[in-house]
Amino acid sequence: MRHVLLVLALVLPSVPAVAGCFEDVGGTGCTYDSLFAESNLRRLSCENLWFVRNSIYDDNGYCFRTKRAQSVFENAGCYVQDLGQVKLNSYERQNVARIQKVERQKSCPR
Repeated sequence: MRHVLLVLALVLPSVPAVAGCFEDVGGTGCTYDSLFAESNLRRLSCENLWFVRNSIYDDNGYCFRTKRAQSVFENAGCYVQDLGQVKLNSYERQNVARIQKVERQKSCPR
């Protein structure tokens, strides 16, 4: 049980939650102003990679279409219907690309 709590503390948003900020195994960073190292991302499970990647889209107003994403992010306050129209800053774009690369390397489900 203690191991599970430690893992959750390392990858889930801090409480109180700050949008886009995570404690990962290599330190703390925010998706909008920090680049996550691929070596740190590789330590995350597919589920946590999915969560971090989609948190970036959620923080930028994307309206999710899948039931899974809607159940996690709820689409409250969403305003962008087309994923290609989500405006990401350079940190967010690079973090999404790095996460997607690691997801491919780990053969994570889409």
